[in-house]
Amino acid sequence: MIEIDGSAGEGGGQVLRTSLALSIVTRQPFRLFNIRAGREKPGLGKQHLACVRAAQQVSNADVTGDEIGSRDLAFAPQGIYPGKYRFSVGSAGSASLVLQTVLYPLLHADSESHVSVEGGTHNAWAPPLDFLLHSFLPVVARAGIEVELRAERLGFFPAGGGEIHAQIQPWTVRERLKLHERGVVALAAVAYVANLPENVGERELGIIGRALNVSDLRQERPRGLGPGNAVCVFARGEHITEVVTAFGKRGKAAETVAKEAVREMKTYLKSEAPVGEHLADQLLLPMALGAGGSFTTLKPTLHTTTNIETIRRFLDVEIDIAEHDGAWRVTVAP
Repeated sequence: MIEIDGSAGEGGGQVLRTSLALSIVTRQPFRLFNIRAGREKPGLGKQHLACVRAAQQVSNADVTGDEIGSRDLAFAPQGIYPGKYRFSVGSAGSASLVLQTVLYPLLHADSESHVSVEGGTHNAWAPPLDFLLHSFLPVVARAGIEVELRAERLGFFPAGGGEIHAQIQPWTVRERLKLHERGVVALAAVAYVANLPENVGERELGIIGRALNVSDLRQERPRGLGPGNAVCVFARGEHITEVVTAFGKRGKAAETVAKEAVREMKTYLKSEAPVGEHLADQLLLPMALGAGGSFTTLKPTLHTTTNIETIRRFLDVEIDIAEHDGAWRVTVAP
């Protein structure tokens, strides 16, 4: 059994999710201790427990320590079982993270799977639906991954209530990924304003439009269980799309939300690297499990380096990071 210290590196839920996915794919049991030791509330939360339960269902795993607040988890998968699954976070926790936990195991199944997840679709510290649809899935499709994703409804913090549906095909053809150029970039932005005054989105889009010289601006007012707000800025390049998201919350001014998105997008645009910091983290697993490849990105975050170390615990894979002219080249040799 692989022993993993959950307090190492980033010290959050990412180590858990990567370990669950790779444990199932490689058929290697693991024990994770000091779970989320670096967080204000350590141990498994609802969102993390939902990931464990989802992984258990698709692999018929033997599990101990799967309860709220647990800091020690043992997981032993029995196989990979495609089918129709429905998971619920039980809160506004990220539906995207639950989906990504079971995505790679189900890609290795021998027939297609249908997965529905209830929870938040736009969450801080998690890939929002827009990122999956416009950035992540189009890139991994080049590696041979076939996933159709749609939203039944959107869900925001704190009420949640979103629902996404994914159709996952077996990963039969694997291609090498190379992402080193953006090409010409066009900017656009959307403000999601659920059960809040319309001027919230107008103020956010006004700031984004002026600061980034964006004319393609739109507001969407989804129906939800409670109030919620998020803004997404898209940098649509010829070869890749970067999605930057900022989230509203009670007591946070719309102007502050917009400025956060503007600041992150300006950082991305200032660099010539095509792969943003969040996508860099997300590409490691499909490249390590697929045909490998390379990409140019901004300075790797602690999330990225922690993910690399976790992947190395399960896979005999070479992952190299080298700085060159202010950008970083990541190479994965499976």
